[in-house]
Amino acid sequence: MAKRGSKKTEEGQYAPLPYAVLKSDAWRHLSGAAVKVFLELHTRFNGSNNGKLRLSYAEAAAALGMGKATVQRAFQDLQEKGFVVLVREGNWYHRQAHEWRLTTKPVQAVKGRQSPTHDWRGWRPENAERGSETEQRGGAVVPFQNPSGRDGSEVEPVRGENGRRHGSGTEH
Repeated sequence: MAKRGSKKTEEGQYAPLPYAVLKSDAWRHLSGAAVKVFLELHTRFNGSNNGKLRLSYAEAAAALGMGKATVQRAFQDLQEKGFVVLVREGNWYHRQAHEWRLTTKPVQAVKGRQSPTHDWRGWRPENAERGSETEQRGGAVVPFQNPSGRDGSEVEPVRGENGRRHGSGTEH
């Protein structure tokens, strides 16, 4: 029975995600599968086992309803963006999963508690520049007229199939 005046909640444990993480470029560029894998890995964190979080590709695939290849890409995405670090590789023959460390949580070491590294803060998207002053790259431009051929044909307007005009037929 709960003590008088105390508020007992039925919610259970939860995983706090600070706005700094949620609003970061790294988080917003994660795939949906990577977010699911991160949250699953986060549920295995008990406050003192960071750096020893075990989750195999097969276990994650079964728990999250994804394929193993998708899980593998998700872990790669999380590593590239700095949310997890592979501490120790697993061994298939000895049936041991990889051991992971969340960069958003502290690590309990022999010499005390080590602060989170927050590696995700250093990640930047490849094309972080925005606005009209940035150089456009790789965009194809559709011509308004057919280019003249080598045979010297005349430039003519681009027409739809069968040379018909589409629409009402009136000029606007």
